[in-house]
Amino acid sequence: QPVSEPRAHGLEDVGFLVASHTGLPPGPLAKVASGGELSRISLAIQTALSGVAGVPTLIFDEVDVGIGGSVAEAVGRRLARLGETRQVLVITHLPQVAARGSQHLRVAKQANGGFVSSNIELLDPDARVEELARMLGGIKITATTRQHAAEMLAG
Repeated sequence: QPVSEPRAHGLEDVGFLVASHTGLPPGPLAKVASGGELSRISLAIQTALSGVAGVPTLIFDEVDVGIGGSVAEAVGRRLARLGETRQVLVITHLPQVAARGSQHLRVAKQANGGFVSSNIELLDPDARVEELARMLGGIKITATTRQHAAEMLAG
């Protein structure tokens, strides 16, 4: 919609309307979309503009909330494609997304009394397999889980 006076970014305010579910009327993005949906819409916009926009670093915090399986793999591949031309940092709990990264950092929170700290560790290839296996299988990691993790990393 037009504004009364010129601003630094033009003469109009732009608002996105989205329908978050089939059959629902579109509504203002800020009011209709969840945090995960906002992240995925941002991912879609960044992917569409990847050849035009010059943003050197993108950060996606749990862009994969509420998805899994093949959709998570597709999100991971799109993030990897964005990472070909800029730095992309992704916080994820899904192995399908984590496996697409060129680097893998494990963040572990630790409570010590009333203080919480985070430990960040860059994983080498073997540790990546172990971390993906943990993400896939939980507490009990088996040879099959490790094999699946290795296959995910292979592509």
